[in-house]
Amino acid sequence: MKRNYYIFSSGKLIRKQNTLYFEPGESAEPEEEETAPEEEAIEVEDDTVVENEETEEPKRLPRRPIPVEDIEAIYCFSELRFNTKFLNFIAQKQITLHLFNYYGYYSGSFYPREPFVSGKLVVEQVNAYNDLSKRVVLAQKFVEGAADNIIKNLQYHNARDKDMSVFLEMIKELYDRINATTDVNELMGIEGNIRSTYYKAWNLIINDEIAFEKREKHPPTNPINALISFGNSLVYTTVLSEIYKTQLNPLISFLHEPGERRFSLSLDVAEIFKPLLSDRIIFSLLNKKQIQEKHFTKGLNLCHLNEEGRKIYLKEYDEKLKTTIKHRNLKKSVSYRHLIRLECYKIIKHILGEKEYKPFKIWW
Repeated sequence: MKRNYYIFSSGKLIRKQNTLYFEPGESAEPEEEETAPEEEAIEVEDDTVVENEETEEPKRLPRRPIPVEDIEAIYCFSELRFNTKFLNFIAQKQITLHLFNYYGYYSGSFYPREPFVSGKLVVEQVNAYNDLSKRVVLAQKFVEGAADNIIKNLQYHNARDKDMSVFLEMIKELYDRINATTDVNELMGIEGNIRSTYYKAWNLIINDEIAFEKREKHPPTNPINALISFGNSLVYTTVLSEIYKTQLNPLISFLHEPGERRFSLSLDVAEIFKPLLSDRIIFSLLNKKQIQEKHFTKGLNLCHLNEEGRKIYLKEYDEKLKTTIKHRNLKKSVSYRHLIRLECYKIIKHILGEKEYKPFKIWW
């Protein structure tokens, strides 16, 4: 099974013949070594610079090989250098590269040319967007799926002596309005109100006192908002990676308005999976005290996870993606990551008129 690679140390990503290498150290301009002779790669324990006792000059640690066939996606959380030949190579291998800034916020992705294209599907996807009645149906399904999974989270904690009844009642009232709404902006408003109500319940779900009043994104101003922003960005990039493996166009969306500089279909599908992948991790990390105050860096109206905190979160996130569940229809175990791919296939069938789309809902 392929896996994600997360890079926190500065350095260079290099292509040498048919292998990728990460070279720790300063992010100097990488050299192209495609025609260099073979050399043996050496594994190292950490990414520090070792001092040479005789010359007192810094000695770079050996580069680390990254098995190309083992890579699902590369996540960069540090200052890195790579050249166009490196990008061309990972494009050939259908590897997506996701970039995050100094604070751990998502910056963008290198998205290789789609390996699976279908002119017919693109036309039908655009038609589904342009036809308001068709667009509204899909937008309703995305909100419905997200709301159902939010309710499932609340019911889980309600069954564990945390009274969620008030929040469940408020969300169910909003839920009943979804299918009666024929305006996409109004659906976005309903989805926003459901999440706002849901977030108020977090003060009871999380054992420690958090005083979480509202969602703040640009930038997050407290630890809870920092965790939500980081987690949501990971779900977004994971969904983008899975869309890439299908014939869907990630730019054409139905709930979120397509716009510049974003893959808006990823935002649509991510709404369904955030309660499962992001929110549950946050609850677990905080209630088990794996994430604490020391894992955040705070500034004036700014709060973000530090490197240690991001590593803890990513470890849990990676394990969550690998978690398997017995699929009710396929009658076999599938990973949480694969559930996202299956969601994309269901959307394709709906757009092509083969089968009505029913959003993923947590059944366990």
